[in-house]
Amino acid sequence: MLNNIGLPGILLIAVVVLVLFGRGKISSLMGEVGKGITAFKKGVKDSTEEIEQDAAAEAKDITPETEKDKA
Repeated sequence: MLNNIGLPGILLIAVVVLVLFGRGKISSLMGEVGKGITAFKKGVKDSTEEIEQDAAAEAKDITPETEKDKA
């Protein structure tokens, strides 16, 4: 069903949405979507850094005791 919409159909839908909701409401909605995407990316980045820090903290030094003193 959605395969037959095409460019004219998408433009018609966009015009109807713009008329129904108005420019200001759509603009504020898109701003909120942008903030949500930014917050999501920040959360993913923070959790990745936390996982890397945990892995680094759990890493063990496997250098033999005799080799540690030579450095």
